[in-house]
Amino acid sequence: MDYLVRTSRIPDLWRFLLITFAALVCAGITASLGFWQLGRAAQKQEIFDTMARQQALAPWGNAELASQVPAVSQILSDSKRKELLHRPAQLQGQWLPEQTVFLENRQMQGKVGFYVLTPFRLAAPHEGTVIIVQRGWAPRNFMDRMVLPPVHTPAGLLTIEGRLEAPPSKLMELEGENGGADPDGKKSRIRQNADIAQWAQQSSLPLLALSLVETSDGAASQGLLRDWPQINAGVQKHYGYAFQWFGLSVLVVLLYVWFQLVRRFYLPRRAAHPAAPR
Repeated sequence: MDYLVRTSRIPDLWRFLLITFAALVCAGITASLGFWQLGRAAQKQEIFDTMARQQALAPWGNAELASQVPAVSQILSDSKRKELLHRPAQLQGQWLPEQTVFLENRQMQGKVGFYVLTPFRLAAPHEGTVIIVQRGWAPRNFMDRMVLPPVHTPAGLLTIEGRLEAPPSKLMELEGENGGADPDGKKSRIRQNADIAQWAQQSSLPLLALSLVETSDGAASQGLLRDWPQINAGVQKHYGYAFQWFGLSVLVVLLYVWFQLVRRFYLPRRAAHPAAPR
């Protein structure tokens, strides 16, 4: 009889061990995912803080820009890029309107249109330096997609303000599309993407490796919209995910304790040995 009792308990023991193992694995995985989300939040917060510190720096002028930002033909290391990105600048020079490019399928305030890019040549003695300026957004003509929006480009020496950024993000394009400029003025200036290296090669302009996102407003906007996307840390989303994963981990532990410990051991023992009446 004792042998039969012991053998009948073996499946229950294995079931208990398997459930315990599964609960430990599930709780460990969900907890680790929660800590991973906290790590992602810390990384994004660090990036955001770095951007905020860069944007709070004193703006560079022509001399600093020409000496610090390498040409597109030179190698721009990751450390140097982090040092330069988001830095404010106030530049004096003149537009090269014949080299203006319109990047299509770009959105601003929920509308589809063009990003307008124009090279900006620095004033003397730095006239050998040219930077691509993301001037703003203009609506497109949906009746005729080849019609360009009117963009006023003032001539002569002027001052612009902005911040150093990477070139506009690339969209998917058909193979063989031209990503450079249009120096001869005979082809459409509408582009899906802008490749600064190719642009420099086609136009023979000494372009810098980074672009300038113009932030001038008022009359200096030339009718272009400059409601550029505001980058935020976005850590609240990761904190929410972390809370969910930690909550699931705690739920697994509580369910295990109740069903595998309390109901399995404590309640039967308490029922078998009721408290003596006083």
